[in-house]
Amino acid sequence: MPQSSPTVFLRGFQISAVSRDIHTAARFNGAGAATVGVAGSSAGIRTVFSSLIIGYARNPSLKQQLFSYAILGFALSEATGLFGLMVAIFILFSM
Repeated sequence: MPQSSPTVFLRGFQISAVSRDIHTAARFNGAGAATVGVAGSSAGIRTVFSSLIIGYARNPSLKQQLFSYAILGFALSEATGLFGLMVAIFILFSM
């Protein structure tokens, strides 16, 4: 009788329903935690523009310089919020 090659059984990765639910809940919790940066960004933007108003009220001659600093602060705060939102989206839609 000729020798046959051994049969190889491949079994895919299986995940139980409970484990899948835990994984989904963890993804939602992680995405929710990542969106906290958006709230921090809004607080930063509020601080930047309130400081602009206070600085302009104290010294109106520095209007242009204060406004350029405020725009820079707004851009950096907004970028931080967008990065947090981007991480949340990556967490939600990965795998």
